[in-house]
Amino acid sequence: MYRAVPIAALLLACAQAPSADSPAPPNVLLIAIDDLNDWVGVLGGHPQALTPNIDTLAAGGVLFTNAHCQAPVCTPSRASLFTGLRPTTTGMYFLQPQLHAVQGLEEVVTLVQRFEREGYATAGVGKLYHGAQEARYFQEFGGSMGGFGPLPEPKLNYPEGHPLWDWGPFPPCDASMPDAKAADWAIERLGEEREEPFFLALGFWRPHVPMCVPAPWFDLHPLERVALPRILAEDRGDLSAYAADLTVGHPAPRHSWMLENDQWRAAVQAYLASSTFVDQQVGRVLEALAAGPHAENTVVVLFSDHGFHLGEKERWAKRSLWEESTRVPLVIAAPGYEPGVTDRPAGLIDLYPTLLEICGLAPQAGLEGRSLVPLMREPGREWPWPAITTFGPGNHSLRTTRWRYIRYGDGSEELYDHDVDPHEWTNLAGDAGHGLTLAELRGWLPEREAPLLPGSESAGLEAWRSAEGR
Repeated sequence: MYRAVPIAALLLACAQAPSADSPAPPNVLLIAIDDLNDWVGVLGGHPQALTPNIDTLAAGGVLFTNAHCQAPVCTPSRASLFTGLRPTTTGMYFLQPQLHAVQGLEEVVTLVQRFEREGYATAGVGKLYHGAQEARYFQEFGGSMGGFGPLPEPKLNYPEGHPLWDWGPFPPCDASMPDAKAADWAIERLGEEREEPFFLALGFWRPHVPMCVPAPWFDLHPLERVALPRILAEDRGDLSAYAADLTVGHPAPRHSWMLENDQWRAAVQAYLASSTFVDQQVGRVLEALAAGPHAENTVVVLFSDHGFHLGEKERWAKRSLWEESTRVPLVIAAPGYEPGVTDRPAGLIDLYPTLLEICGLAPQAGLEGRSLVPLMREPGREWPWPAITTFGPGNHSLRTTRWRYIRYGDGSEELYDHDVDPHEWTNLAGDAGHGLTLAELRGWLPEREAPLLPGSESAGLEAWRSAEGR
C-alpha cells in the first residue's frame, strides 16, 4: 500500500507561531504541478485518487477547495500567477508568446524578482514560468531536467496526433524521470544552511502528457478496477456553435476516438498513475524540508496551473471554461497559521499579494489579485469576489462559492448551481427565475480586454479563430 512519507514535523512547525526572539523572514517553497486537476484525495475529484502526501500537506495547511486558474492554458496561467496580472491586462491568452517576449511587460516585477529585491536568495528548477527563458527569473536555475521526456519510441497508445499525447508504463525506473531529478535538486538545496532567506520554486511536469511513468505506479491503479468519470451523454449538445468550436480541445484526441479504440480506461489509469507518481516526489521534498534546518520557518505553497478533462463534457485536456479545466489544487502552509479549509473562491493570481503579506513585505503596486490571508485566518468569512478565468478574448468564466457563470464571445451564456449540480450538467442561463443572479455575475466581467498579442500561434488560438469565424 502506497503511503505518505513522514512529514508530521513539518506540519507541526507550520502550525506554530514564529518565535518572538527569531524575527527572521520566512522562506518560501513554491511547488507547481502541471495539469493536475481535482483528482486529489482531499478534493474528491476521483474516488481512486492516491495522493497521500498532498493530502497530508493539506491537513496541516489551509486548503482552498474552490481555487481556479486565470487561464486554462499553461503559459498565460503561469504568467498571471507570477505577474499578478490578468490575461485581459497582458494580452497573454494562449501558449505563445512567452512572458519574456511580450512588449510592454519588460518593467513588470514578477513574484520571484520581487522577493530577490527584498534580499531573498531565489532558485528554481523544472517547469515554472513555462519557456526556454526560465533562468532569467532566478539567481540560480537548475534546468528543466528533461522537460516532458523521456518519450517512448514508438508511441505506446496514441499513434497519431501531437508527439506528447501518449500514455502507458514508461520508462523502467523513477530515476529517469525529470520530476525525480528536479526533486533531487530541490532536496539538496533544502538541506543547505543559509544566512539569507530563500525563495525556492519547484515545477513538476507530470501528470501533463505524455502520461507515462514507470510501471509500479500503474500497478497501484489496476486497469480492471479503474472507475471512469461520470458523464452526461450529449452534454455538449446545448452549446452554441461558437462555444462548441472554442472548446473542441485541440490537440487532444476526440472522446469518440477514446471510445472507438477502447482507450478511455487506460488513459484514466495513466493519469491516476502519473498523479500518484508526482505526489511521491512532493512527499520526498516535504520530507527533506521537515528533516532539514528550515522546517520551522518556511511557507509551503502547492498548486497546479489548471485542471484537465478526462472525458467529462465529452472532451480531453484543458482549454475550456468548465470546472474540470479551471479548478486547481491550492494549499498554503505557513508558520503561525492554523490548518483550515475554505470553499471561498480563490485564484492563482492571488498568490503574489498573499505571499507578500505572509512574509511581512509591503504590497506590490498594480497587482490585480487580492491577498488570501483573511481567508487563511477566517476560512468561513464573507468573500464576495469571484474567481475569473479567461480563454481567449471575449470568453470568461466566473466561479463563486455557489455559481459558475460563463459568457462566450458570441454572447451565449451558461449558469450552473454547484449546490445541486457539481458536474455542471444543467445550464440555467435561460431560466427566467435566475435573472437577478445573472445580472449580478455579469457585473464582474472584465471591463477592458487587451487585444490578442502578435505571435500567439497555438492550438488554443486555432480554436478561438474557428469560433470567431476567422
